[in-house]
Amino acid sequence: MLVAFSVTPLGVGESVGDLVAEAVRVVRESGLPNRTDAMFTTIEGEWDECFAVVKQAVEAVAKAGAPRVSVSLKADVRPGVSGALTAKVEHIERALEERHE
Repeated sequence: MLVAFSVTPLGVGESVGDLVAEAVRVVRESGLPNRTDAMFTTIEGEWDECFAVVKQAVEAVAKAGAPRVSVSLKADVRPGVSGALTAKVEHIERALEERHE
């Protein structure tokens, strides 16, 4: 499965980048395939391991000083499929290249 999520520290002022970095650190240390962009971090794995990482990421942000954490999450549940994190993007890139030929 793929899980795209973002954490938003609340009650800490406007600058939240250092707190969000704590969540990304947890994701990267998890060993799960992952990608972070300007709005979401996406991880790939089994249900229990993905949601355990999301929980740990939220807890890390809270521990780093956020009295409240908002979480946005979207999941693509496809049992038996792996490599979707890169395969979806690669498919789109190929389609774009073919259109320009």
